[in-house]
Amino acid sequence: MVKHTGGCHCGAVRYLAEGEPITHALCHCTDCRRHAGAPMVGWTMYPEAAVKITHGKPKLYESSEHGRRQFCGACGSGLFYSNAENLPGLIDVQSASYDDPDAIPARVHIQTAERIAWMEHAHELPAFERFPPNEPT
Repeated sequence: MVKHTGGCHCGAVRYLAEGEPITHALCHCTDCRRHAGAPMVGWTMYPEAAVKITHGKPKLYESSEHGRRQFCGACGSGLFYSNAENLPGLIDVQSASYDDPDAIPARVHIQTAERIAWMEHAHELPAFERFPPNEPT
């Protein structure tokens, strides 16, 4: 069985996700963007029983009537999302928190109705392996 491990930035929370995810979506909704402070958030979806906390205990934030977000209380890294109303029995794992985030390629963009307009063409921007030169780009 395929096993994916991951955790928060500081290492206080670790998890194991077993099996292949149902999907890997890049979410552009306002809630995900604001919670993460990022222009989009990658999520891999699993049955709840497939994801186990192996170290520490994440904090729970009730982000909406049914939405529940879990994160590390020490460093703030986002880790999990669930919604018993819309996604019963499922849990999303924030895909950038995997030890090997390249192991599960993204499959779809979702909630693009709420996408930041400039994100539609973000792949066309200049790219630098590290930092750009010390001049405006």
